Amino acid sequence: MATVPFERRNVLLLGLGQALYGTATTILFTLNGLVGHLLADDKSLATLPITAVMVGATLSTAPASFIQKRYGRRAGFMLGATAGALGGVGHGLAIWQGSFWLFVAAALVSGWYFANAQFYRFAAAEAAAPERLPRAISMVMAGGVAAALAGPELVKYTKDMVLGLPFAGAYAVVVALGLVAAVVLAGLRLPGLSAQAVQDPGRPLLAILRQPRMIAAVTTGVAAYASMSLVMTATPLAMVACSLTVEDAAFVIQWHSLAMFAPSFFTGRLIERFGAARIIGIGLVLILGCSAVALTGVTLERFWFALVLIGLGWNFAFVGATTLVTTCHSPAERAKTQAANDLIVFGAVSAASFLSGVLLDVSGWHSVPVAALPLALLALCLLPLIARAPRIVEVRS
Repeated sequence: MATVPFERRNVLLLGLGQALYGTATTILFTLNGLVGHLLADDKSLATLPITAVMVGATLSTAPASFIQKRYGRRAGFMLGATAGALGGVGHGLAIWQGSFWLFVAAALVSGWYFANAQFYRFAAAEAAAPERLPRAISMVMAGGVAAALAGPELVKYTKDMVLGLPFAGAYAVVVALGLVAAVVLAGLRLPGLSAQAVQDPGRPLLAILRQPRMIAAVTTGVAAYASMSLVMTATPLAMVACSLTVEDAAFVIQWHSLAMFAPSFFTGRLIERFGAARIIGIGLVLILGCSAVALTGVTLERFWFALVLIGLGWNFAFVGATTLVTTCHSPAERAKTQAANDLIVFGAVSAASFLSGVLLDVSGWHSVPVAALPLALLALCLLPLIARAPRIVEVRS
């Protein structure tokens, strides 16, 4: 069995980085819609501060990837975590000033952190022996379990910490999390690309994206993340509108986050045993199940069950899609391939998060889970492409 220097250390630190990042983003996604609703004159724009995080991530994906290629993953990850801290400062200042558009601008800055953190899973793949690749990705994603437990609890205990400035205390926690993450990620010892791989442009990007396996991987990533974002973004606002409390919303988001990340302890092993296509298929069926449950009512129990289902579905489908992407490129092609994948995925997520607020405001909660159905159905139809397509198995230099 192959060994890679610092493999365990790197996977551990990346998992811890994922936990810190995940806690920060859990706070953002729990509160940004609620704070946006408080600050915005036009309430249909309430979810724009969540959309802005995703737009910032989309715009940052390509430059973040190429900074990592030029200066190394560690430097890029530390820069991203620092941006997360700065975004937290901006959110707090916006609440103090009562400025909706400053709040949106701060969310854009937070998007740089979000974009960089998406590469943790690819860094784990590069740091692991080939036979442990799905497991390494899965274990890093498992860092989100800590985030699922800590994020909503931090919201509960810090949202009223600063008198006269609702929710400002929670954003102070976001600042601290970003700074701690930068220190943790400084300990990474990741393998770099050879000089030849840095200079070699590899195949044209369009040729890579045209691979049937890559088409299936990107479509699955879009379906999993966009449908999850569509439903999750609207949930806290919908729950409060249905006379449930902020604490109820935090409880549901906590269980949703647990469902997103807890399966990561075994998702990698399931992919190794049964293959990515089967696990992705199960995930997409669970996402469809979320829509079915969400359409049955607006009680706390139904919100909880629907969000747990889509969290589980997201994990299986997204980890499976990530594993597929790593089989579609050579070392020289990894920066542009990963950047293109995340650009497409998070561009779709940005649109979904904004659409979520518009649908909720115009048509009500039930229109949101209905809108998630076509994405999962399309991805299911493309699953046969995975089995028929050749793959590139070498992902490191």
